[in-house]
Amino acid sequence: MANKYKQLTLCERRAIEHSLDRQESFKSIARALGRSAGTISREVQRNSIQRKSGGFGAPFNECRHRGSCKEQWICEKEECHREYCSGCKLCNHVCGMFEPDYCKRLDKPPYVCNGCRVRTRCSLAKFVYKAKTAQGIYAQTLADSRSGIAVNPGELKRIDGIVSPLIKQGQSPYHICRNNKDALMISDKTLYKYIAANCFGVSSVDLARKVRLRPRRKKRAARVERSCRNGRTWDDYLAFRKENPDIQPVEMDTVVGAGGSSKVLLTLYFPLSHFMLAFLRDANTALSVENIFGQIHGRLGLEDFRLMFPVIITDNGPEFSAPSKIETDANGTQRTSVFFCDPYQSNQKAGCENNHRLIRSILPKGSSFDELTQSDVNLMMNHINSYARKSIGGQTPTEMFSRHFATIDSLHEKLDISIVNPDDITLKPSLLK
Repeated sequence: MANKYKQLTLCERRAIEHSLDRQESFKSIARALGRSAGTISREVQRNSIQRKSGGFGAPFNECRHRGSCKEQWICEKEECHREYCSGCKLCNHVCGMFEPDYCKRLDKPPYVCNGCRVRTRCSLAKFVYKAKTAQGIYAQTLADSRSGIAVNPGELKRIDGIVSPLIKQGQSPYHICRNNKDALMISDKTLYKYIAANCFGVSSVDLARKVRLRPRRKKRAARVERSCRNGRTWDDYLAFRKENPDIQPVEMDTVVGAGGSSKVLLTLYFPLSHFMLAFLRDANTALSVENIFGQIHGRLGLEDFRLMFPVIITDNGPEFSAPSKIETDANGTQRTSVFFCDPYQSNQKAGCENNHRLIRSILPKGSSFDELTQSDVNLMMNHINSYARKSIGGQTPTEMFSRHFATIDSLHEKLDISIVNPDDITLKPSLLK
């Protein structure tokens, strides 16, 4: 069965509803959908709904004696205009002789009243399967299963006895989890979740750093024209890498300043060496990006440009909406290939995003870029690229970058790269002041 182990979709639930209305068996429904009969049976029993409605000329009444009852006016309600209580929808709750009844047909498949020929005349409670309602029940069940705290009260109290005193001493959840790993057996992320849910004697207010953080801003929708992404999607990039496994991509992004700042940075990140280039632009436009690549091409030449930028991956920002201008030079010669990440998938160029943290240590969020010059940007990047990284064996990005592109003559001069003495590296705003 092709659909084994997959959840039922709304279309499949609609097919089940229509088939039940036509009195088809579970086996025939399962055969048509490529499912097992047990799956269809459980779906119908789990997601059917009960309706306490009567039929034509007979209001809802589930008393076993409704056919022979001769009692009158038991409910004593003015709105009851029935001559006998057997035709009253209110008397079931007050009659001392009431005995509940149900339809025996519900004890066997299809377990619902869909397709029943006497449904319109029946005064008993009815069980009905509706696709839209079943989909809603499934979605709510799925949401409930992924929410809440999956730990019993006793265990939660034990964890609270360890965590709360340490939080009050000023320790962070990460520090607590690291030093009480065997006792807690949970991650710091889970601990943050428990604290935010007020499961302990401390709350988020007791976390010194968390109360200073602003709420996360909502992500804006991607504004790149769809036409420019044709043939340049993330799936296209994966197919390209499959055919060219030895080609290493360059990750491209933008760093913006304060709200009123017009200048922005274009960053180009080389994942293998962790090296990053940054260029100052007067405006966040596609033309400014095109001009930057024109300058780089002019410094390196076509062959070295192709060697350094065989393929570029970037996000869906509007400044990257003219990829053909980046891919070709002024004469229309192909020099690189550009591909777009999926919307809201920053992990697809995670190295570039992580390296921006070092830029933000020198240019914090809220800083204006209007007073910066390209010399300032070069100074900042030289300090960042001279900073040793554990992930590349304690070497600096500049050393790795120079080794990867050793065949390019005068590389440092062409890209304004210089090496900073390790003791002189500054990753604070004071560097540019």
